[in-house]
Amino acid sequence: MATRHLLRTVVFQSFYEWDFYKGERPLMKVIERNMERFGKDVDEPEFAWNLAKGIAEHIKEIDKVISKSAPEWPINQISIVDRNILRLGLYELMFGNKDEVPPKVAINEAIEIAKNYGGTNSPKFVNGVLGTVYRTMTEGK
Repeated sequence: MATRHLLRTVVFQSFYEWDFYKGERPLMKVIERNMERFGKDVDEPEFAWNLAKGIAEHIKEIDKVISKSAPEWPINQISIVDRNILRLGLYELMFGNKDEVPPKVAINEAIEIAKNYGGTNSPKFVNGVLGTVYRTMTEGK
């Protein structure tokens, strides 16, 4: 498994746990524990920390984008898995360094995580939401 894919997975799993416990567990402590367990020997741990901090800083804005892009699915009715995969993918798509992670890579990575951790329809749902946001972002260019 590629280093960045592994780190995205650790960040996703950490946000999943944090969301599952409704924010009662300190997010950065969860990430720290998971990085120690699963990402201890990776080349660029700062990638995971930057990703996690970025998602946390922009989570309200990201959740608004999810609500707008999937209006038939209120955010609290989207599965915890799908919601946190979308948060990860949308952060990279909207706020990430496009030279470091091109939009199509961000979308593909989110879809791969959805294939591994989500339900049968998760990859299609994640692709649909991220694709809609990406098209909206590029229409004005």
